[in-house]
Amino acid sequence: MGTAFLIIKYVSAAYLIWLGITLIKSKVNAEDIKSSKESSLIANLITGLMVNLGNPKAIVFYIGLFPAFIDVNQVVTADFLAILGIAAVAFGCVNICYALLALRAKKMLKNPNAASLINKTAGTIMVSTGALVAIKT
Repeated sequence: MGTAFLIIKYVSAAYLIWLGITLIKSKVNAEDIKSSKESSLIANLITGLMVNLGNPKAIVFYIGLFPAFIDVNQVVTADFLAILGIAAVAFGCVNICYALLALRAKKMLKNPNAASLINKTAGTIMVSTGALVAIKT
């Protein structure tokens, strides 16, 4: 598979470089930056809840890790509520930080100059990665 691997490697590197150059050359117009539709707080909370409840990593984490530290046969309602509260506060704090960062990023990305800088930075990273893939032995 040596020749096939080399072909895939060089085609992939060329594709990354092409994508990067396309991003670097792209022009950002004010009309390209569309504001998102505002939604209600309740809709946002329900969406966030559904995303978190549908996250299999969290479910696997709790099912796999908790029994190693906690005897699940001796957990009473108060223990369950304490675990639930601690997890809600811990994950809630992290998710609130993500939400605040996303809000700040949304405000920044409305500026065409910032969007252009991000495109140029991402394009440069893609071109560099493509070049590294091509020259790596």
